[in-house]
Amino acid sequence: MKVAFFGDIVGKPGRTALEDGIKAARSEGADFIVINGENASGGIGLTPENADQLLKMGADLITTGNHVWNKKEMADRIVSLDRVIRPANYPPGVPGRGFAVVRSNSFRLAVINLQGRVFMGGNDCPFRKADEIIESLSKDADAIIVDFHAEATSEKNALGIYLDGRAAAVVGTHTHVQTADERVLPNGTAYITDVGMCGPVDSVIGMESSTVIPRFLTGMPTKFEVGGGRAMVNAVIIDIDHSTGKSRSIERINYTL
Repeated sequence: MKVAFFGDIVGKPGRTALEDGIKAARSEGADFIVINGENASGGIGLTPENADQLLKMGADLITTGNHVWNKKEMADRIVSLDRVIRPANYPPGVPGRGFAVVRSNSFRLAVINLQGRVFMGGNDCPFRKADEIIESLSKDADAIIVDFHAEATSEKNALGIYLDGRAAAVVGTHTHVQTADERVLPNGTAYITDVGMCGPVDSVIGMESSTVIPRFLTGMPTKFEVGGGRAMVNAVIIDIDHSTGKSRSIERINYTL
């Protein structure tokens, strides 16, 4: 089974790039399309309308992260959007779900969304939450993929090794910069520190540079705007062995429209 996972979608340029990326992935035989959509609406947050748009493009599931509540309407709608998930290690009582199972023919793929704690705030432990969910899914999924939305490369690397052999893949999101460390770990878990983003190439992680650089120069607050111009597609293709639920390969995708 092949899973295409697309990095953080940034604004309208990211949505345009994703549409091209999904078509390419399906033409290459991808059975599942999973995307991180938390920045798809104006570069920060996700509206229910844009979530519906991404699903209609062909996404099977949308993960999110620390900006999931930036569009206030998402807090009310996420419960009814059964193919949009938020980090599972948020405190009890937070709306939405932290994992979901999608199907292709008879194959059941579980996707778990987790958020890091290093430089990211005080969520529940993502390692222990992963243990809990993976154990609960033992009879309900043929393979498990984890989207670890985290800042620190060390924390992402540690979770990948911690889950090696128990998840088909651990893929990092959040930094919008694709890393070149994709590999299959010794016990069959595909890993990459960050998938990257689908969004404007000539930008500062998707934002117009003229709105970002002044903050570095002066320390004063500025209003960020989504960049324009060329858009790029960042993704990975994960090949999962149907019989074992472990990965055979992970291929990094990086191209400009």
